Amino acid sequence: MLSPEQLLAFLAAATLITASPGPDNLMVLGVGMSRGRRQGMVFGLGCALGCLTHTLLATVGVSALLAASPLAFTALKVAGALYLVWLGIGALRSRGGAKVAGTGELANETLGRLFAKGLFANSINPKVVLFFLTFLPQFVLTAPGSGSASWQTAQLGLVFTAQACVLFGLLGYFSGAIGQWINQRPRAGLWLDRVAGAIFIGLGLRLLLVR
Repeated sequence: MLSPEQLLAFLAAATLITASPGPDNLMVLGVGMSRGRRQGMVFGLGCALGCLTHTLLATVGVSALLAASPLAFTALKVAGALYLVWLGIGALRSRGGAKVAGTGELANETLGRLFAKGLFANSINPKVVLFFLTFLPQFVLTAPGSGSASWQTAQLGLVFTAQACVLFGLLGYFSGAIGQWINQRPRAGLWLDRVAGAIFIGLGLRLLLVR
């Protein structure tokens, strides 16, 4: 099982990253604002559960690399660290300006179709696949007694999915107030981007500098 310190560190990073303005959470806000709370929550749940696909891919990928060579797993972590630093720099350079877009194309969707659309959109997003393959292994412990790396990866993915369900559900429920607040303050997401960027860079540097 994940250690308390491992779980808390991952949960803090995952929550801040999920809360940072991005296509998924802005779309959840848009659906909630245009269709209502229930529709926003259902669409958000679909987006969040799409993370299970990426969890499976990340778990299989980590298992395959460990079976092939521990050196290959180390190479993945180093490559992931560089990718996270690159994402962090991009977030730090962000000029803000997040805005909740209209979602008129979803106006006639049923709850089932909204859920399926959110699930499908997240499941096939190649950027999310790459993010999971590089982000989750940063919290995998390889010291004796830490447990299977693949099992740790699976648990981390489930934790990420769970917190995404909670955050996206809250975004859908409070979509009207949150969406209006963001639209009235175009730079509201700037500081969240800064925090997320610092987390990305910190995770990357920790892996590169600490053995």
